[in-house]
Amino acid sequence: MLVIAAVIVLGVGATAYALRAPDEVPVSVAVEPGPVELTAGRLLFVDDASGKVASVPMSDPGGPRRVSSLSCKRFYTAAKQGLCLADRSGPFPGSVSIFVDQSLTETNRIDVAGVPNRAKLSPDGRMASWTTFVTGDSYAQTGGFSTRTGIYDRETLLYQSNLETTRIVGMKRAEDMNFWGVTFTEDDRSYYATMSTGGKTYLINGDAVDIAAKTVRENAECPSLSPDGKRVAFKKRVPGDGARPWREHVLDLTTMVETPLAETRGIDDQVVWLDNDTIAYGLPGEGIWAVQANGEGAPRQLVPHASSPSLVSG
Repeated sequence: MLVIAAVIVLGVGATAYALRAPDEVPVSVAVEPGPVELTAGRLLFVDDASGKVASVPMSDPGGPRRVSSLSCKRFYTAAKQGLCLADRSGPFPGSVSIFVDQSLTETNRIDVAGVPNRAKLSPDGRMASWTTFVTGDSYAQTGGFSTRTGIYDRETLLYQSNLETTRIVGMKRAEDMNFWGVTFTEDDRSYYATMSTGGKTYLINGDAVDIAAKTVRENAECPSLSPDGKRVAFKKRVPGDGARPWREHVLDLTTMVETPLAETRGIDDQVVWLDNDTIAYGLPGEGIWAVQANGEGAPRQLVPHASSPSLVSG
């Protein structure tokens, strides 16, 4: 487990703490004073050492970070609002979805069953979704996990606490149906998500008002819709690492052509789009990385010792 091992002065107004795992050489991470706010052009993430929300300027993602007092397992921002999915304190395991404003001040919270896993907001911040594990703790298991995914309308306060009530067009309701990884369109009604049943996963296109969805494609997990709404990035099961048996792909929703991305390491994450050409994602122990969405180029590290990236747009 990563811990704070030391604090040293780097220069005026900056410090560094050392991250150390068992039998590893400590690595210094620079920290600068200042508030963590949802300011345009800053990349938000969860700091590995503290488990708190932190930020860096997108112009210098590997530079000094600011660290807040807000603890989250997943964090996402849209329209200068934030959603923090955190462990819930108490005698029984659980999660809490915490809504925050531009200064990361809490505005509302909802208790949720299960272990924190995924969190998303719609582009205008109105719609929120989260996924938790209620049994098992890995998507790599085949049938050994169960999820609970909710959708919350912050305007009407309508809360669908479990997508398992969703009607799937052309499919009969099955007891093994699981849903996770919601990503919203701009209309605050339509969304894409993952559904699993019968040992297969599907990309689904859902309607949060009608509580219905249709399947779009097989073998697709943790979708993320591009800012222009024309493509979906998703992880696809491929032969290889049994612990992380996925490769990120991008699906063109008009032509239905999918493109494998240059990152070949297994990504167990719901990626984010930094713009219409680039996605970012976390790799355990490797930090936050980025890669082109057209399948070209090479992966590059953005932020070391970090996870759950989310960019504050202008």
